[in-house]
Amino acid sequence: MSLVEILQQLINGLSLGSVYALIALGYTMVYGIIGLINFAHCDIYMVGAYIGLFASINLHLPFIPTLLIAMVGSAIAGVLVERIAYKPLRKASNIALLITAMGVSLLLENTFNAIFGAAQRSYPHDILEQKTIAIGPVHTDSLHLIILLTSVVLMLLLQIIIYKTKIGKAMRATSADKDAAALMGINVDATISATFAIGSALAGAAGVLVGILYNSVEPYMGIQPGIKAFTAAVFGGIGLIPGAFLGGLVLGVIETFVTAWY
Repeated sequence: MSLVEILQQLINGLSLGSVYALIALGYTMVYGIIGLINFAHCDIYMVGAYIGLFASINLHLPFIPTLLIAMVGSAIAGVLVERIAYKPLRKASNIALLITAMGVSLLLENTFNAIFGAAQRSYPHDILEQKTIAIGPVHTDSLHLIILLTSVVLMLLLQIIIYKTKIGKAMRATSADKDAAALMGINVDATISATFAIGSALAGAAGVLVGILYNSVEPYMGIQPGIKAFTAAVFGGIGLIPGAFLGGLVLGVIETFVTAWY
């Protein structure tokens, strides 16, 4: 494999890995706050892809408004899941929460399958024009670069929220000690809901990006990326936000190079 091919595959790997990273952030944020492995998170990614698909086809919206609507819709879906399924079990055993998460995942997948069918759907081809971009001797398509750039921007916004805002301070305090945070006047329930909303919004953005890149949206699209993103979160140290992002990038690069090699 030549140096040019290595650089091209590196760009593709970072693009794919940034999608895994966005999903992994939701896993690690929820685990850091309440110690829950939210297996339904990968299906929020699927919900975001469908919301974006609806916005782009039925409302004829361009890329950025489609992405924002998908993020808002996914955030609402994530909060509803937390309020309806997880909040009543806040003091239940970890196994009860785990089983509930798996049940919610199956419910979302099969509900969307019943409503939209199992057939693959596609985003409009003109939502993002695919162009070949030359960076020195390296040629890559614009979609990979846009996905990578979008993911980096969202990661930076997340860092600003976590470290520069009141809700971010509340999230960090709740993660450290929920009881002490409550004694200090922090609304723990609202903080947990905000965590689900932010993590779900990032997953929804990933759903739109993947739907556009691979031109395919279907009810079970979240299973494999969800497993890979969970692996990335664990690899980066689950509960650590920078680790989840780095883990996603590393996993995407490894997957791309292995695929290209064989």
